Amino acid sequence: MVHYGHSNQLRQARAMGDYLIVGVHTDEEISKHKGPPVFTQEERYKMVRAIKWVDEVVPAAPYVTTLETLDKHSCDFCVHGNDITLTVDGRDTYEEVKQAGRYRECRRTQGVSTTDLVGRMLLVTKAHHSGHEISSEYREYADNFGKCPGGRNPWTGVSQFLQTSQKIIQFASGKEPQPGETVIYVAGAFDLFHIGHVDFLEKVHGLAERPYVIAGLHFDQEVNHYKGKNYPIMNLHERTLSVLACRYVSEVVIGAPYAVTAELLDHFKVDLVCHGKTEIVPDKDGSDPYQEPKRRGIFCQIDSGNDLTTDLIVQRIIKNRLEYEARNQKKEAKELAFLEAKRRQAAQRERESDCDF
Repeated sequence: MVHYGHSNQLRQARAMGDYLIVGVHTDEEISKHKGPPVFTQEERYKMVRAIKWVDEVVPAAPYVTTLETLDKHSCDFCVHGNDITLTVDGRDTYEEVKQAGRYRECRRTQGVSTTDLVGRMLLVTKAHHSGHEISSEYREYADNFGKCPGGRNPWTGVSQFLQTSQKIIQFASGKEPQPGETVIYVAGAFDLFHIGHVDFLEKVHGLAERPYVIAGLHFDQEVNHYKGKNYPIMNLHERTLSVLACRYVSEVVIGAPYAVTAELLDHFKVDLVCHGKTEIVPDKDGSDPYQEPKRRGIFCQIDSGNDLTTDLIVQRIIKNRLEYEARNQKKEAKELAFLEAKRRQAAQRERESDCDF
């Protein structure tokens, strides 16, 4: 999956240089080394291109990063998070570039991982919503999702994402709408931010020569009211970062009202309000949430041409549940074996050092 943890890694990587090239693996490569991907390669190519810190995407990038790959794309160095990534036979995929001194590392975002998000979908609880403590049931399930018996891997498991103002500042553009820009307002859950959202926002962005797109994100309880089950899968803080990372969005309203009110339209000086082809669920009192923009003649429905929804992504996960659990067990086993080998090497070097005396 592509989530805000990946976006944060790309933000950090971009800050280390002047031009960011992102290599994205094929479905075949990921299936071989890790297990079945949640998004297809074409979906992932477009998702990564939509992240605002990315300058260029290399499709079908090799799983093992070599000096030849870096030289081919005129890269001075490569960047990865501070977790390990291994080949199917347990080798460090960055071993060659590390030895050559052309490897940099950035901090992994605590509290989010594909494993954790998949666990939320399968457990069907609301423990991850804003204002909820992580329950012992959820923590135990997520910590053990697809794990090897007795496995204690430092890179998997669940921790609660702690939102800070600094994190929002790092993701936000900080730019006010300028004279001559068209202010366009969209609202929704934007849960599990995916290619359907990207296609919609790209279409909205293309409606004006100089667009300023504001995305209003509903509170978790509001989303749960109209979506039901354990939606949203991502809480409001997580959804905020996911949308802020998109190059087609200029600003986010955190906890926007469900009904698009006159006060909201006047405050942001909105020129156009857009909604996709998904059903417009009436407000709690039965009224149309887009009543005011329709009255003003500034409402527009957009067909993104993409039928992917958050529901369909969850269905993919549930359908392939056993495969994802097996994938995580396989990944965990490789990483634990790698850690054990590293510990043995360190112990051997220490013994040899003691013998020198």
